[in-house]
Amino acid sequence: MFPETRFAADTKERILDAAEALFVEQGFVATSLRMITAKAGVNLAAVNYHFGSKDELIKAVFERRLGPLNKERIAYLDRLEAQAKGKPLKPEQVVEAMVSAALKLSRDPLKGGTAFLRLLGHTIAEPADYMQRFLPEQYREVVVRFKAAFARALPEIPEQELVWRMHFMFGAMTYSMAGNDALRLIASCKLCEADDAESIVRRLVPFLVAGLQAPLPAARTEGKPDTRRATRKRAA
Repeated sequence: MFPETRFAADTKERILDAAEALFVEQGFVATSLRMITAKAGVNLAAVNYHFGSKDELIKAVFERRLGPLNKERIAYLDRLEAQAKGKPLKPEQVVEAMVSAALKLSRDPLKGGTAFLRLLGHTIAEPADYMQRFLPEQYREVVVRFKAAFARALPEIPEQELVWRMHFMFGAMTYSMAGNDALRLIASCKLCEADDAESIVRRLVPFLVAGLQAPLPAARTEGKPDTRRATRKRAA
């Protein structure tokens, strides 16, 4: 790599590192480009050259982490399915394939660590329109592969219900790995291992599996008369 190319790559990484750290601390809206350039030690022209805008910078921050994370999830699922030799996986295996990659990332500060998992939580708190268009593209292959795996692992769950349960699963995963404020409020103690990603996953996986395997909800009854009320009226 030529010195100029290496310097440009280093500059780009410094900007991404600074932006990621500030987005975790301040949120997307409160973080300005001026704050990012000051932390990265670069000028605004460098940000414009590499990313063009703040929105594109935010996307680049996520692409840098989500791409490898989702590839690891699919690779894990590939290994499990190869070992199963055509048989359906158990629900807990599919959940583990989804969650374990996030746990692995949380242990590696060079890949974002727990900071990036918290950053994912900000996408729920600050759901900007461009992120709502961008994130589905990042997750599309993962959703397709894991939906198929869950459908085989849970044949008794209708497709529409499986969609809802996967929606709840993604929400619980993102929220649980993104922060611990609610946990500390509920626990009112320092003994709940709130910052231990492995402890979170150890509790999260059986919780998610139980939700995926829960009894189907009762059928809706909108539009049907309240027979109990009609009986009471006749008795009166």
